[in-house]
Amino acid sequence: MCVVLVWGTNFVAMKLGLRELTPFQLGAGRYLFAFLPLALFVRPPRLPARWVLLYGLFQGVGQFGLLFLALRAGMSAALAPVMLQMQVFFTALLGYVLLGERVGRPLQAAMAIAALGLACFCADFFGRGSEVTVIGLVLTVASGAMWGASNIVVRRIRDIAPDFNVLSFMVWSSLVAVPPFVLLSLVFDPPGTRWDWRGLSPTGWASLAYLGWFATILGYAMWTGLLKRHPANRVAPFSLAVPPVGIAAGMLALGDRVTPWQWAGIVLVVLSLALVVFGPRWQLRLRGPGAPL
Repeated sequence: MCVVLVWGTNFVAMKLGLRELTPFQLGAGRYLFAFLPLALFVRPPRLPARWVLLYGLFQGVGQFGLLFLALRAGMSAALAPVMLQMQVFFTALLGYVLLGERVGRPLQAAMAIAALGLACFCADFFGRGSEVTVIGLVLTVASGAMWGASNIVVRRIRDIAPDFNVLSFMVWSSLVAVPPFVLLSLVFDPPGTRWDWRGLSPTGWASLAYLGWFATILGYAMWTGLLKRHPANRVAPFSLAVPPVGIAAGMLALGDRVTPWQWAGIVLVVLSLALVVFGPRWQLRLRGPGAPL
């Protein structure tokens, strides 16, 4: 429940942070906060460096770099947590291709329903009143793909080091994301916006602290701990409870509006996620314990 609340509300913190920082600055700040001061007390994980690097790049630069760009480009804080749950399907597909994890019929049906949900979001762009842009939607889906890739990295780490220290892994993989974000900021951010931290308001500092310490270290340490013990395509759907919290937080805190087409898409995406979570159980009850999924 703690992870759901933190992740559901952290989209509001992202939007608030982006009022004062560029996406790349917010990324660097988020992971700098996640790295410090815990790195002073936590030793580096006893893992091959390539896995720490891959996770930091996929989960840090990939997932949140794209998500911050999406939020700046026109994705709302209410809709982002729904679209980001496409990670469930990317996790399942990558798990099937790279790890040999089975894609059962409930998951196949859920993907078809999620595709209808995406169609509703696309249809929304032909109507009026939508505050979400096409590029914002595309970047958010791409962010979900990066989240799925980071889930697979954790599954591979679990295979070679089942007892790896989750907190140490999260802290030191956060360091991986800082230099790329700094370089991206130096290359793409306008000179007048670069790193004047003196003008950052208390709200900006609070956003960085919340994103670094709570959303990253607390949230992803607990998430990664689950991935250590269970198959990736079984853990990923338990983020199902995040979208309702995110929608409520975006509407209440930021005044985000959700159009009828978007509501239809939200319902279909959440239904597809519920099918992933509960579908195998329902199928077993209908066919009996020995029936293949």
